[in-house]
Amino acid sequence: MVNARGISFSRFMLVIGLLFLYLPMFVLVVYSFNASRLVSVWAGFSTQWYGALFEDQQILSAVWMSLRIAFYAASMAVCLGTLCAFVVTRFKRMRGRTLLSAMISAPLVMPEVITGLSLLLLFVQLAELTGWPADRGMVTIWIAHTTFCSAYVAVVVSARLQEVDRSIEEAAMDLGCTPLKTFFVVTLPVITPALASGWLLAFTLSLDDLVIASFVSGPGATTLPMVVFSSVRMGVSPKINALATLIILAVSLVAFVAWYLMRRNEKKRRSGRFF
Repeated sequence: MVNARGISFSRFMLVIGLLFLYLPMFVLVVYSFNASRLVSVWAGFSTQWYGALFEDQQILSAVWMSLRIAFYAASMAVCLGTLCAFVVTRFKRMRGRTLLSAMISAPLVMPEVITGLSLLLLFVQLAELTGWPADRGMVTIWIAHTTFCSAYVAVVVSARLQEVDRSIEEAAMDLGCTPLKTFFVVTLPVITPALASGWLLAFTLSLDDLVIASFVSGPGATTLPMVVFSSVRMGVSPKINALATLIILAVSLVAFVAWYLMRRNEKKRRSGRFF
């Protein structure tokens, strides 16, 4: 459908959708350079809030902790999620496969409040029975984030494994490769883009989580979303705008690099140069 000016309806809706998604981010970036302490009043261009941000030790420590937790949780989630995805897609006659698939998908639809509360009760019971964990902190947050991030990784990797040509794996095993070597030499390079996508998704989910981390964290462990949420309740500080701008910049750079690497690997795969 095209109107009198030649602009299609689909293109018009695409522009509206992009503006709806990215216009608030653009406004946030602009107001991060606002000289006024009031975030709704423009008082001139200034970078003072970026300097104030790097002097705030509470925010910096929370950023460092969140990055570490997100890195560890995403890495472990890729290992567990890939293992679950491989079992579900390759062992179709395994007893309990349907139950395993349902258990993998459960964290995707489970409310975060229920997940956080159940993990809190688990850690409390473990502390009473075994003495571990003595204090809830970075380790408990890492375990909790790995739990629900693994489900997302399993879904992404499963979709990729279902598209892999099994004849290539069978040919490798006919030539003398063991199943383990076949996985690392043949299957793993093919599903690498899915692993990268799953890792980035898990990293983002862990970095963004507030509800679950609030349940399983202790006094000595405060993540970035918890600090931002507590500060916003007292009034939005311009330092939060500066922090959000830096996060948007970092995420954009990582997404661009990931897109470039996956595009290059896809070109190599199509040209037949796997190694």
